[in-house]
Amino acid sequence: MFVIAGVSGHVGGMAAGELLSAKQPVKVIVRETAKGREWADRGAEVAVGSLDDATFLAGVLKGATGFFTLLPPDYAAKDFYGTQRKTADAIASAVKTSGVPHVVLLSSIGADLDKGNGPIKGLCYLENALRATGTKLTAIRAAYFQENIGNSLAPARQQGIFPNFVPSRDYPMPMIATRDIGVEVAKALRSPPAKSEVIDLMGPQYTVNQVAAKLGEAVGKKLQIVDIPKDQHVSAMVQTGLPQQVAEAFAEMYDGFATGRITPKGDRTLQGKTEIDDTIGNIVR
Repeated sequence: MFVIAGVSGHVGGMAAGELLSAKQPVKVIVRETAKGREWADRGAEVAVGSLDDATFLAGVLKGATGFFTLLPPDYAAKDFYGTQRKTADAIASAVKTSGVPHVVLLSSIGADLDKGNGPIKGLCYLENALRATGTKLTAIRAAYFQENIGNSLAPARQQGIFPNFVPSRDYPMPMIATRDIGVEVAKALRSPPAKSEVIDLMGPQYTVNQVAAKLGEAVGKKLQIVDIPKDQHVSAMVQTGLPQQVAEAFAEMYDGFATGRITPKGDRTLQGKTEIDDTIGNIVR
């Protein structure tokens, strides 16, 4: 039995779908009963509850062969980092109590750092908490999500602009499609490693110029790239509706990428193949 969290999102949904297609027994975790009906119809067992409920999660994991988890962000939380740690502690407690032998975690490039990486700090904390339980951990440190381009869709359509937080428009950055991550999660669950490992999951590389051009072509506009200076990153994100603490966290992360502080440091590297043109097409549709 494989337990999959985050099935309402891209990665968890793809992983669960891959396993079900391979006739594997799957139990999915959803927050609301209505969100589980589709999965029940597809043959999965459904558990309704939250990852921050250690007692609930331990019960769900009892007897499971493998568990896929992530660290869902709560941007509305008064204490963003504190909420991350609270959820991480609940997940780790449930893993230890249940004795599930293998956990696959959706982590991120930069999770080797405990500071200077913004919201990725929570994943560093969760990786270490899971290792301390004694379970076998496969930490998939993914590159920048191609689907994040969706955040630029509204300004592209409404104003014809592409906001840019990266210092160089010509710097190629690896970008991974979430469906590629989901496929690798399913593979990892079905073929556990001999010991805990960290996988850097990269994708095709694109510059800001390339991404803006591709998004512009998809929406039928030639987009103007608007460079956001570093000292305006926080205020620009706050204007879009992000809370101050969350905006500061993302500004720290952008700076970590820009300065080269956040880099791949896994035990091995895998390469996703989905091109961003396909992802942009899905976003625009």
